[in-house]
Amino acid sequence: MLETPSVRPSPSSRRDAATGSADCEAGRTAEPLKLAIPPPSEAADQDREWCVVATDAGWKQVRFHDYAAIYEIPGLYERLFCDVLHCDSPRTVVRELANSAGGSLSGYRVLELGAGNGMVGEQLRAHGARDICGLDILPQARAAAERDRPGTYADYVVGDLTRPTPALRQRVLERQFDALVCVAALGFGDIPPQAFRAAFGTVRNGGLVAFNIRDKFLTAGEHSGFSRLVDELQHDGRLEIVRRHEYVHRRATTGAPLNYVAVIAKKQSNGVNRRARN
Repeated sequence: MLETPSVRPSPSSRRDAATGSADCEAGRTAEPLKLAIPPPSEAADQDREWCVVATDAGWKQVRFHDYAAIYEIPGLYERLFCDVLHCDSPRTVVRELANSAGGSLSGYRVLELGAGNGMVGEQLRAHGARDICGLDILPQARAAAERDRPGTYADYVVGDLTRPTPALRQRVLERQFDALVCVAALGFGDIPPQAFRAAFGTVRNGGLVAFNIRDKFLTAGEHSGFSRLVDELQHDGRLEIVRRHEYVHRRATTGAPLNYVAVIAKKQSNGVNRRARN
């Protein structure tokens, strides 16, 4: 059973943690972390979900989207998102990307936007990629990747694409990549559309773009602006969607499915509106 402090509902109101995916093994601690999530009656929006985790200093409340705090606790990301909430997005999105690349990413230069603790990079390597550049705004993310999955990335840059430094320009923006990957990082303000646009600009013509996003963020009028960006890139001929896969990203704390869309697209050679040319 999941453990819980006395100030929280009793363990009988918690749900059991499952065994977890092999994709998370690299980041696991020898002893599973003790944590608890609210009972289903305490539902919260996806970006406001939280848990409590046992630390040496006592029980600590952590919001799911406070990635800096999560990465600082070894094994928490894997325990929470893999074991308890059954997240399978790293494997799902990278598999779709590899299938679109002919079954292998060998020889691909890949930029991973919002690289986090390296779980997606690990999947990219499993499909043959070796020249992987990770990019994240959080120094805690790079530290977690180096701690849990050393050697996964050829380079890992900490920086903000909306405020690029000379080093960020040299190591990322002035490079050319065969593929851009962004998993579980879009739609909630962690990566704004302008940052994704800047990363998109590093992909060679004919290169692949892979991302996933909550289904509601691809609807007209959504608040993040990402739907408008995708529509714009498609409309002017810069982006052609080649695969679209709807699936369950993970479970909410209530047990309800969080439905996402994995999108694989090809960057076109120019920005001409192909509809206007036909």
